[in-house]
Amino acid sequence: MEYSFYDFLKLLGSLALFLYGMKIMSEGLQKFAGDRLRKILTAMTTNRVTGVLTGVLITALIQSSSATTVMVVSFVNAGLLTLSQSIGVIMGANIGTTVTAWIISALGFKVDIAAMALPLLAVGVPLLFSGKSNRKSIGEFIFGFSFLFMGLSLLKTNAPDLSRNPEMLSFVQNYTDMGSGSVILFVVIGTVLTMIVQASAATMAITLIMCANGWISFELGAALVLGENIGTTITANLAALTANTQARRAALAHLVFNVFGVIWVLCLFKPVTMGVSWFVEDIMRTADPAVAVSFKLSAFHTTFNICNVLILIWFVKLIEKTVCKIIPQREQDEEYRLRFITGGMLSTAELSILQARKEINLFAERTHRMFGMVRDLLHTTNDNDFNKLFSRIEKYENISDNMEVEIANYLNQVSDGRLSSESKLQIRAMLREVTEIESIGDSCYNLARTINRKHRSIWILLRNSMIIFIRCSS
Repeated sequence: MEYSFYDFLKLLGSLALFLYGMKIMSEGLQKFAGDRLRKILTAMTTNRVTGVLTGVLITALIQSSSATTVMVVSFVNAGLLTLSQSIGVIMGANIGTTVTAWIISALGFKVDIAAMALPLLAVGVPLLFSGKSNRKSIGEFIFGFSFLFMGLSLLKTNAPDLSRNPEMLSFVQNYTDMGSGSVILFVVIGTVLTMIVQASAATMAITLIMCANGWISFELGAALVLGENIGTTITANLAALTANTQARRAALAHLVFNVFGVIWVLCLFKPVTMGVSWFVEDIMRTADPAVAVSFKLSAFHTTFNICNVLILIWFVKLIEKTVCKIIPQREQDEEYRLRFITGGMLSTAELSILQARKEINLFAERTHRMFGMVRDLLHTTNDNDFNKLFSRIEKYENISDNMEVEIANYLNQVSDGRLSSESKLQIRAMLREVTEIESIGDSCYNLARTINRKHRSIWILLRNSMIIFIRCSS
């Protein structure tokens, strides 16, 4: 076998460059359009159709369905989107992510975009070192775009040639000639691979290269694409593990939606793949089989997601009811738990400020509730009720101390990212707010302790008076 371990490492390095390019390209776009994305998400989700269009637009812009769905889950967690609205946006994100496959097919296989990568990097360098935040973000996007296609070009170059590796060819053929079994196997492989890589665009690029090099047929490539659509839902579900109930339901809705789509396509697998293949061949009429198969896979990916949305958009309420049954509402208690800050669920610092703002509002509400308890303590005469209320105030004081530390730590982490001057001012103001709210909580607790001492003194005085009265009476 001519393919050595060193060649395999070069292949992994090419994939790493592709993933890094995808990451910084997406982050650059998110930083450039952070506030705009927030406004689009909250303003354009009034009904299921506009929600789908919003998901398509945002995912096409930032080139990452995972980033969109994680963002949506975070917005549900922060109470800015309802579960029903989030399902529509997630449906749109599935369509928007297919744009990446078309870009890779059009530029990665028809045009030698890697040859333009170095000149693009030269353009991006001055922008990257610019003092203006927006220019830096554009520079990051250019660098990411260049690295992405350099990685894709290196992936194609370093992929093993099966014609020169008969052992590898024999190994692959063992798993490609099992009929329906092969299709199911490749769906599972696509799912697992995307779960590991955490980027459906990367596994899509790998699938395109495998088909273009003749490793696998178009049908098995389509099966990998189906698996990738399941695997990509894992990112949002992992992000939602520590979120509130509604956010976990939104992430689960994404999984339910994609799994249902894969099931019905598998039932009609032959007609769907034959229809897509015939359509692309009739339209494209290209002599290059690598280009033809890449466009077939892109068309299959788009057809699958559009058809799935057209079918399930009418069943949003049913999906909502299903996920609500699977994840029932948890009873709210007074245990210490941050509700909106969940370990930096949003992928950019600008958007993460929103989570901190919602958490500070919750902190203020808890402190206001604590003040109400102190007021009630003044008018409580029953000793048992008094002790319960005072214990509750003590518990709230501990919660207040913990919330101050956690929110301040989170804001400090956010401030480490690259922020606009307005966002930096916001963070400083928010840190002051947190300190002041915690100070109010301390004052409430000190008042409660004073009332408790007075209460104890009164009871001691009454008890002593009663003892003296009884003795005098006898």
